[in-house]
Amino acid sequence: MKPEADALHDAAVLLEIRGLRKAFGERVAVSGLDFAVRKGECLGLLGPNGAGKTTTIHMLLGLVTPLSGDIYFFGVNAARRLSELKKRIGVTPQTDNLDPDLTAMENLTVYASYFGIDYKTASARAEELLDFFALKNRRNEIISAFSGGQRRRLLIARALINNPDLLILDEPTIGLDPQARRLIWDCLEMLRRNGTTMLLTSHYMEEVSRLATQVLILDGGKAVAYGVPDALVQRHVGREVYEIRGSREHLAGLRPLLASCKADFETGQDVLRIFVRETCPELDALVLEQSHVTRRPAGLEDLFLRLTGSELKEN
Repeated sequence: MKPEADALHDAAVLLEIRGLRKAFGERVAVSGLDFAVRKGECLGLLGPNGAGKTTTIHMLLGLVTPLSGDIYFFGVNAARRLSELKKRIGVTPQTDNLDPDLTAMENLTVYASYFGIDYKTASARAEELLDFFALKNRRNEIISAFSGGQRRRLLIARALINNPDLLILDEPTIGLDPQARRLIWDCLEMLRRNGTTMLLTSHYMEEVSRLATQVLILDGGKAVAYGVPDALVQRHVGREVYEIRGSREHLAGLRPLLASCKADFETGQDVLRIFVRETCPELDALVLEQSHVTRRPAGLEDLFLRLTGSELKEN
């Protein structure tokens, strides 16, 4: 497929968004969004409820029409040839839409027929995927009796039946227990290490930490952070987080003692969080005098909360 005149010149960029915008009435859901996903990357798309993640995914898939901006898949403007481009994309939707009256094998082979894949090729590919996702012994069973974890694994397998160049995962482990979730993470991590390019939306920070090579955090329809996860954590949060618990009066008295520290502070109802950027002798001495102190490395959840706020948001 030759790139069009206005398409990307970098063949390694499989998806690029330029100035994407969408509003529903007076509510702006996505505002001037820009990002790119390069071959072999996993981009984690994060944000609180109402941040614009679902709207963005729906625009990528042609389910919602942007007010402005451009979407490029594989260097081609999606507005012109989306139906053709979607043959190179795999999608795991947030909502389970498997056919409950078909077997696991039939769900894969019937879906493969939508891409024009012949039955012999589809069957061979389905066998590989069922084996990879630990479903081979259930291949000929009607899926109505499958567990939630088995159905989510089958959904991801179905998304891979056409050997896609780009895999879009919309909350792939939503509603699963920890064991089922970790099994899927292991499978997805193996796919990423083998070169599968992914766009992932998730509310599980551990999931994104394990899989994403880049993260984009949305808030109010706008990007508030975009880059390598560890680098973003270092830049916006710091190296370590101290949590000191106590009464408001006690915690208020601690902050003046740490004025010389290169750190940011956040006060909750009964906790003082200290986001440390450099070693601070005053802090090291202070924590020895406290009864309830937690010290841990800064992580993606700290980054998320620092940039989007700790209060529940509903739009």
